[in-house]
Amino acid sequence: MAEEIFGIIAPHPPIMVAEVGGRRAEVTVASAESMAAASRLLRSFDPQAVVLVSPHAPLARDSFVIDGSDRLTGDLGSFGAPHVDTTQPGDPALAAAIIAEAEAAAIPVTSRALNPSLQPGVLDHGALVPLSFLDRDGRYPIVVISLSYLPLLIHRALGMAVRRAAELLSRRVAFIASGDLSHRLTADAPAGYSPRGRDFDARIVDLISRGDYRSLEDIDHSLVQAAGECGLRSFVLLGGYLQGSGAVTRVLAYEGPWGVGYLTAVAAAADRIAGLETPTAGAKGGTAEETESAPVALARVAIESYIREGRIIEPPAHEGPFAERRGAFVSLYIDGGLRGCIGTVAPTRPTLASEIVNNAVQAATRDPRFPPLAAEELPRLDISVDVLQAPEAADIADLDPARYGVIVSCGSRRGLLLPDLAGVDTVAEQVGIACRKAGIGAHETVRLERFCVDRYR
Repeated sequence: MAEEIFGIIAPHPPIMVAEVGGRRAEVTVASAESMAAASRLLRSFDPQAVVLVSPHAPLARDSFVIDGSDRLTGDLGSFGAPHVDTTQPGDPALAAAIIAEAEAAAIPVTSRALNPSLQPGVLDHGALVPLSFLDRDGRYPIVVISLSYLPLLIHRALGMAVRRAAELLSRRVAFIASGDLSHRLTADAPAGYSPRGRDFDARIVDLISRGDYRSLEDIDHSLVQAAGECGLRSFVLLGGYLQGSGAVTRVLAYEGPWGVGYLTAVAAAADRIAGLETPTAGAKGGTAEETESAPVALARVAIESYIREGRIIEPPAHEGPFAERRGAFVSLYIDGGLRGCIGTVAPTRPTLASEIVNNAVQAATRDPRFPPLAAEELPRLDISVDVLQAPEAADIADLDPARYGVIVSCGSRRGLLLPDLAGVDTVAEQVGIACRKAGIGAHETVRLERFCVDRYR
C-alpha cells in the first residue's frame, strides 16, 4: 500500500496577511480562504514535521541550503507587522537525513545550520506568510530548504530525497512549496509587464490541476524568463516529493491582483482531498471542477492514471467503509449521456477501495457498448459510484425503482438494474430492462431480489 502523503502549494505576498494589508488584503480573499482550508487539512493530516521550500531563503547558486536549526523564528516587522511572528521547533534529525540522502544521490547540499553567514534559524517572508495561515502557533517542527540555480531535474531529485529521508525516519511529513507565479501580469506589476505572464500562469495552473508535475520541467525557458516567476522550482521539488505516491492534487484558488499570480493547491490521498470543502468557485482537482465524494475521487484518479499512463493505481490504505468488502458499480457520463458502466454485485477484491479502482478502469475501457475512453474525454467526464448493500429476496409488490435496485434470475442467467435511473419510472420498466440485459424472455419465470445502494457523486 502507498503511504499517505500531503503537500501544499502556498502563495507568499505579505499584503495577503490581514495585519499587513488591512483593507487591501480583501483583494486576495480567495487565496486567504483557500489557505484557511489548507490549514484545516494540515491539522487533520497532523504531521510530525513540515518541510518548507522558500524562494526567499538564503541560497547558493550551485547547491541547496538545508536549515537544520533546532529553533526557527521570524516576524513580518519589515512589512509593518512585527507582532505577526512565529517560533517553530526545528527537526535537526530530519534535516540531517535529507542531507545524507541528497549526498548519496550526488545532489549538492549545504547545511545552513553550520554556516553563520546564511543566518540559520531565521525565517524569511516566503516561509512566514504561508506559516501565518497554516501554522501560526508553531505547532509543527520545521525544516527549511532554499532553492538553487541547478537544473529543474535536480530539484525534482531533491524532492525525492526528502521523501526517502522521511520514510527512513518514519516521519509523517507535510511538504509546503512556497512560491508565486508571474510577477508581470499588468502594466503596474512589480517586475514590469509581459504579455506572456498570463500564458505562463495558465500553463502552471493547468499542469498542477492535473497533477502533472513532471511537465513543469518542459516549459519553454523563454516563457519562464518572460514571466518573472519565483515558484516554479518550489513546485518541481514538491512534484519530486509526491512522485509515485498516488496523491491527488486540487487547485483551490488562482488570482492575479497587483500584477502577480497567486496559486493555492493541496495534494493528498484521494479520500482526504475528496472530503475537502472547495472554498472558491474556480477550484479544480484532477479534471473535476467540483468537490467530489471520496469514492468518486478515487475512481477518477484510477481512470486518469490508467488512461494517461497505462498504470493501475494501488489504492491508499483505508479504514472504515473503504476497508470493507462490498460490491460496487462505477458509472461514467459525458454531457449527460452514459459513457460506460461496470460493476460487481458481490465483492471480488479485498477491499471496497480496490473494488472501485478495478471497476472504474473496467468501465472506462471494457464496457462492450462503448469504445475505450480517450484522454481528451477526461475533462468532460462525470462519475457516479454505487456501493451495493446485500440483496434480499423480493416479490413484485416489494419493488420500487426509485428506492431499490433489482436483480432478476432465471437458471444461470442473471440481470441487474440500479435504482433511481432517469427514464425508469415503473416496476414493469425496471424488471423488463433487467430481464433484457440477462437475455430472459418476457414469458419466463424469474426470481426477484432487491437491494439498496449508497450513491456517491
